[in-house]
Amino acid sequence: MTVPAGDSPGPDPAGSPAGDLPASVADAVAEAHRRDWAAVLASTVRLTRDLDLAEECAQDAYTRALQTWPRTGVPARPGGWLTTVAGNRARDLLRRESAWRRALPLLVVDDAVPGPEDAADRPVIADDRLRLVFTCCHPALSREAQVALTLRLVCGLSTAEVAHAFLVQESTMAARITRAKKKIAAAAIPYRVPSHTELPERIDAVCEVVHLLFTTGHAPPVGDRLVRADLVDCAIRLARMLHRLLPGAADVGGLLALLLLVDARRGARQSASGGLVLLAEQDRGRWDAGGIAEGVDLLTRALSAGPPNRYAVQAAIAAVHAEAPSWEATDWAEIVALYDVLLRLWPSPVVELNRAVAVGLRDGPRAGLDALTPLLDEPALATYGYLSAARADFLRRLGNWAQALTAYEEALALTDNAVEREFLARRLDEVRARLPGS
Repeated sequence: MTVPAGDSPGPDPAGSPAGDLPASVADAVAEAHRRDWAAVLASTVRLTRDLDLAEECAQDAYTRALQTWPRTGVPARPGGWLTTVAGNRARDLLRRESAWRRALPLLVVDDAVPGPEDAADRPVIADDRLRLVFTCCHPALSREAQVALTLRLVCGLSTAEVAHAFLVQESTMAARITRAKKKIAAAAIPYRVPSHTELPERIDAVCEVVHLLFTTGHAPPVGDRLVRADLVDCAIRLARMLHRLLPGAADVGGLLALLLLVDARRGARQSASGGLVLLAEQDRGRWDAGGIAEGVDLLTRALSAGPPNRYAVQAAIAAVHAEAPSWEATDWAEIVALYDVLLRLWPSPVVELNRAVAVGLRDGPRAGLDALTPLLDEPALATYGYLSAARADFLRRLGNWAQALTAYEEALALTDNAVEREFLARRLDEVRARLPGS
């Protein structure tokens, strides 16, 4: 009955067969996909009990929007329109195929009226997206499958974007996501927020999903925007819901603190012309003081609630930046020390890379290059553009123009975000102008 889902949830307005599609409609559909995909899918899952079928119906709704909105105009509530169309499509398919009974076992929905004991143990969460996050983060799946499936379905990331987040090939990630969906169907995993006793075995994966979602929005690997506000805002919204669900959980509090402290810099990260503004050059007066204050307060409580977790340590690094009155006053020794703690809690090549950059900013570009050198043989970083960009910057600071040129060329070849590419291209031109004979 269902067909395999395409690589990206929802249609690509730019690739629509309607050659005369008005730009206003294409923009509206694209915006509705960014803002409403997760809600449309989550609502449809409640009807279909089948992730593949729900994804197909949601995709059909966006395709219908491309066909209908040029004639009728963009509705006042695009998300509600899409949810209705996807739901109607799901009901038609289920009715036509007499599949309701067959679909029920695929994804059990716990709609039974709870008794007093169940009600006391079951957290009350009305948000369908959070329900779907918990469904995808079921312990029957491997951790990587939990996170990948949630990013793909709930967060609307393409398979390529999910693969980039895990630093693996797209084909590898596509197979992983397919296996995860089949496992959910075979295990009849319920579509609900787990009980309080079940939460601990899922919360780590849910936090990882929210963190990766935020990271993908804060620094999109592809596209023409430096920030995907839809993903960032969705991640913060989910983190707030988790914090209301588990107000005493140190990892959840640390996660929300991290997101708020990093996002506080959003307004200063781009120039008036849309160019990338490095942290060293940002106008700190444009940082969100309220977000910083809330983040620091959450961090303080998270650190006092128990041993430090990786999100709290990352939040502490962000807090050092947030509380420094200027770039020159940044306490790089403290940041390096915090990265040392983070590496013990969360060994990761990317953390090692960030620590090496901090070492270079503390001890000078030569020390930074020395710290980066061991990472050149790290397979997970072989196509990671930020490693080449970091080397290029240290080489530029040392005046090694020829080597810096090569490193910037590598970084540019490995970077698909248009705003970051423009920045790297400018740096490349600056370095090229310094070469002898130029």
